[in-house]
Amino acid sequence: MSVPAAAEAALGELAARAASLHAASGGNLLACFAAVPDPRDPRGVRHSLASILAMCTAAALCGCTSLEDVTARVSAAPQEVLAAAGCRRSALGLCVPPHPDTIVRVFTLISAQHLADHAGEFLARRAAAGPVTFPVAGPGWLPAIAVDGKAVRGAAGPDGLIPYLLAAATHDTTAVIAERLIGPKTNEVPEFAPLLRELNERVPLAGHVITVDAGHTVRAHATLICAELLAHYVMTVKLNTPGLYDALDALDWASVPVQHETTETGHGRHERRTIQVTDAPGPIRARFPHARQAALIERYVTRTVRKRKDNGRKYKKVTVRTAIAVFVITSLDAREAAPEHLAGYVRRHWAIENKIHYVRDVTYREDASRVRTGTRPRIMATLRNLAIGLIRQAGHTKIAATIRKIKYDSRLLLAILGLQNTS
Repeated sequence: MSVPAAAEAALGELAARAASLHAASGGNLLACFAAVPDPRDPRGVRHSLASILAMCTAAALCGCTSLEDVTARVSAAPQEVLAAAGCRRSALGLCVPPHPDTIVRVFTLISAQHLADHAGEFLARRAAAGPVTFPVAGPGWLPAIAVDGKAVRGAAGPDGLIPYLLAAATHDTTAVIAERLIGPKTNEVPEFAPLLRELNERVPLAGHVITVDAGHTVRAHATLICAELLAHYVMTVKLNTPGLYDALDALDWASVPVQHETTETGHGRHERRTIQVTDAPGPIRARFPHARQAALIERYVTRTVRKRKDNGRKYKKVTVRTAIAVFVITSLDAREAAPEHLAGYVRRHWAIENKIHYVRDVTYREDASRVRTGTRPRIMATLRNLAIGLIRQAGHTKIAATIRKIKYDSRLLLAILGLQNTS
């Protein structure tokens, strides 16, 4: 197959995937943005809110890192992209991009939370795994969601403090499907329940697995997840919950065999992970609601580093070995999750850090952003999350490399957006 033919086949496959995702989500991106409340006076509107947000999403997909880059990219967009985004036409029949001042004004006026809600619901419906049947036939993978927070370090809130965003992302495609701003006088814990309740109203979470870090290992969260949302939790336990930590540490782990082990070699290191799982005994169940299994995960890392010899100019190679152990508690019983599944849920939880937060910081240079005040920093963060989710749901795993291709290929851009050229 020739290179152009292979490219055509790849685009055809991507278009078919976009069509199936469009059907699963119940609409396209323009319909998603059309549902966002428009605060502008309708008498002066020349560009629809949906077309403005679609063009800004296209700019984010092209790797624009600042609001100035976004407005410049929109102003220079080709006619086929403007037409697909539903931009208005001039008397000559040409599509007219929204003016940079219009984009800045829209970013200042619209509700960042409404935009995050609709963008998250759009990605969630495309990623929906369908209802989970009960009881499950045996241990297996259930749809999982990771919850974690991130500081938007380039921004400043009204009080001058750095704002934090608490987000929920799918394990499989690592797409952010819910997002909530953490208030200046609180932390992530009080916003956890509102985040999941609002997400549950849009996408039922029954049968899902919610994974969190040790900061969210709270009795109230466990009760919310199991009793109210009818979901499951997988939580790590550290010294911030000393009573539960001591109770797990007191278990006879020496008599529990290693039931699953994985090894990885790459990036200059060798890593071995083991997991031991046991049914949660009575004292653990009494201490933490809905607990069914407890686990001990140990990670052994061997890496070679270069160090100076006797503080001189010459270097020598030194082998460094580290070992880390962490306790895990879950509402999944042995019939619903085997050791390899529990290990996988814990490992995949950190994808929200590695595949979303890291990409926003490194590829999109979010921490260096000069968009600092008002709703604009959060809107830019939502557009970055949406762009990353669209790229991953289209089947691409290398974000930076895909962005470089999108910049110069309008057909690939429209295929990932799920929009059709109407010019």
